[in-house]
Amino acid sequence: MPGGVDLVRARAHTRGMDFATLSLFAVALAVAAVIPGPAVVALVTRTLARGTRGALTFSAALILGDVLWLAAAVLGLSALAATLGSFFFLVRLAGAAYLLLLAWRLWRDPGHPVDPTQVPQTETRGSLFGAGLALSMGNPKTMAFYLAMLPAMLDLDHLTAVGFAEMAVAIVLVLTGVFAFYVHMANRARHLMTRASAMKLLNRVCGTVLAGTAVAVATK
Repeated sequence: MPGGVDLVRARAHTRGMDFATLSLFAVALAVAAVIPGPAVVALVTRTLARGTRGALTFSAALILGDVLWLAAAVLGLSALAATLGSFFFLVRLAGAAYLLLLAWRLWRDPGHPVDPTQVPQTETRGSLFGAGLALSMGNPKTMAFYLAMLPAMLDLDHLTAVGFAEMAVAIVLVLTGVFAFYVHMANRARHLMTRASAMKLLNRVCGTVLAGTAVAVATK
């Protein structure tokens, strides 16, 4: 029966996750994502100060970082992450440096009433994507979820390629929904700023929050 055994093994390798386990993962991810961490804080404060332009690029980079951490957890790279601690520290510093740069720009911004047709373009898509990916890869909250919590929730040793793809799709869908909600609410709040003085105050508040987030990312 070698042919039958090979067929069973082939089916096992192409079998996806059961719905209950995938749902548990999606719910846990949604709860973790909704709780504001460095990524959400950066996304919200950036939207408050700069509008929605660039939010999609920044969000896509954050989501890619989550998928990469999922791959690291599945491949058993938690030991590697510990070994390369200095490398991930540099990644965290890169993300923190971006937040500090944005905070500095906000503090220097004199403040202008919001005009939806004129959103300042001070960042390229490449710089936004790189900053978002660095922030996600160096985010202690993201690392803890995938490298520490995920193995306790799932049997990663028996996760198939199909199962990994299903989890990756779940990450994209869940985080897209969560980030879109935060961006939408932040953008609505931003459009309430009809006076230059109010916008300047908002910029200062966002700058302070981003600077604090940068310190938290760099020191954890």
